[in-house]
Amino acid sequence: MSGEIDALYIYDEHNNPLVEQVYRSRPPSAVTILPLYLAHSAPRPSLLYIPNSIPPVTVFSIVQSNLLFLALSEVDTEPLLALEFLHRVVDVLEDFVGAPLISHKIQSNYEVVAQLLNEMCDAGIVCNTELNALQEVVETPGWMGKLLGGVGLSGSSSPMLGPSNALKRSISANSAVQGPAIPWRRPGVRHTSNELYVDIVESLSVTMAPSGRLLSALVSGTIAFTAKISGVPDLLLSLTAPGGQQSIGRKLDLPVFHPCVRLAKWRERPGELSFVPPDGRFILAGYEVDLLPMDPTLDQPPSHMEKLFLPAFVDIRKSLGSTGSDFEVRLSLNTNFPGYSANRPGVGRGGSGSSTPSFLGSGSSSGPVLEDVVVTVPIPRSVRNITDMQASRGDAMFSSNNHVLEWRVPTKDAGTVSGTATLRCTVAGHQTGDDDLEDDAEDVDPDVNLLQGYYDASAAASYQDPEAGTTKRKAKKKKKKKVKKSTRATTTTDADQALDQQPQPEILDPPQPSPSPQQQQQPALPTTDNPDASIFHSTQRKTKTQLNATLMPNSASVSFSVRGWLPSGIKVESLNIDSRRSRGLGESVKPYKGVKYLCISRKGVERRC
Repeated sequence: MSGEIDALYIYDEHNNPLVEQVYRSRPPSAVTILPLYLAHSAPRPSLLYIPNSIPPVTVFSIVQSNLLFLALSEVDTEPLLALEFLHRVVDVLEDFVGAPLISHKIQSNYEVVAQLLNEMCDAGIVCNTELNALQEVVETPGWMGKLLGGVGLSGSSSPMLGPSNALKRSISANSAVQGPAIPWRRPGVRHTSNELYVDIVESLSVTMAPSGRLLSALVSGTIAFTAKISGVPDLLLSLTAPGGQQSIGRKLDLPVFHPCVRLAKWRERPGELSFVPPDGRFILAGYEVDLLPMDPTLDQPPSHMEKLFLPAFVDIRKSLGSTGSDFEVRLSLNTNFPGYSANRPGVGRGGSGSSTPSFLGSGSSSGPVLEDVVVTVPIPRSVRNITDMQASRGDAMFSSNNHVLEWRVPTKDAGTVSGTATLRCTVAGHQTGDDDLEDDAEDVDPDVNLLQGYYDASAAASYQDPEAGTTKRKAKKKKKKKVKKSTRATTTTDADQALDQQPQPEILDPPQPSPSPQQQQQPALPTTDNPDASIFHSTQRKTKTQLNATLMPNSASVSFSVRGWLPSGIKVESLNIDSRRSRGLGESVKPYKGVKYLCISRKGVERRC
């Protein structure tokens, strides 16, 4: 499928057009396409086909810093290509005009923005999106002096006025020093301090059934790399996982790499990343890991099986208390991270130049650090308020606007983090007519069968007052007689009417039938003096419990972050510089290397109930 982008439009926070860049054809204008796009109800998908426009187009959209970016295409275009192009546009604009993107920055730097958009897409074909390559071709303030200084001339003179041979010699000399042209790396990079940093960040998402069985356990990982090194270095990054380096290719699912990574090297030896890094910070790779203990596609389990370790998970007990209006959230914390060993000798600045990166920034040498523990409990909309929140640790707060209960548990003291913390709450529903029965239902046996006789309060009063009940029954009989007579009058025929005109004998009310044996054996409804009065109250008690059961939460999730630990078990084994392929870096220079591990789970560990 070909990928062609006809136009790119940028709108401000008030949906006013800021930039209208047309690459090919004659697509709808920015003013014309915006109402057709906004006609779709929010949230709008990133891909919309609008057949009402002339010509019909497919609209790709993203929103960044309240700015709307739209890319239009009249032909079938790969959605991922168009959306990735929009994200690259945002990243490049943030680097050139500054982050966050606001309408004033784009308006004041319109010349730079126009050059960037022309370089990134040519005649509808996405071409140059690398930041380092764009910095060499886009004119920015002070660009002339930098360009002329790079070819050995002063900024005030013109290349055309100088001797051509000297210019050629200068360009060829600089080309020899800079090495081959690499789109993602600027030539002639120089740094006073040579440093290499690897940051591996993993996002954990776990779903647990009410029984505690794992339904899903996924990890989304990102390898961020920062290269502050002179020349053109050629690096080799080796990763390892539980079970050895051979298992890392089987463990990583759907890996994606920066264009600088040599894919042939990865296919030959999974776990090894050979690349020439861009200058500065960039995303080297991304991956996914399935943490379920067993793969159903395998005939037999692998030789090495690691158990899933969770530093925090929750459980909920519902319908507690005399009326079933209480629930309890139990949080379990465990900081005994498996597979962790103390830092090896040479950690920190003393480890500079070593082949194995050192762990930096953990804040503590004792082990990984668990932080930002927050339990989130979605509350049904029928709950009016939550009262009597009792937390054994931390503070709990209920937001009536979002109907979310948040419980923050501190983890400052690493020695007392492991353990169990509880939060008990009482829910209060909206006011109903049965609220006055709550006090009477507190002292009732909760095990009484709901099917035992249910009687209405008015019926109970009629049985307690026999005369009142008899009067009501007589009134109902008279009412039924009137209804029968009126019905009979409307259904008579002409012949019946003639017969009705003749004198008829007076018809007396039929005698009342005697009560049946079943009615005679029916027990009287218990009164307050009757010892069986608990049946009446137990029925109301059961009804209140069932109402409170609808107010109970159905799930709970916990958020946390861990510095110094990854749930997938992936680690950096080594980071080496290939001196034979590298250029512009002296042999005596040994760059400082460091690696950080970070696990982030934002409402990731969910327990259903």
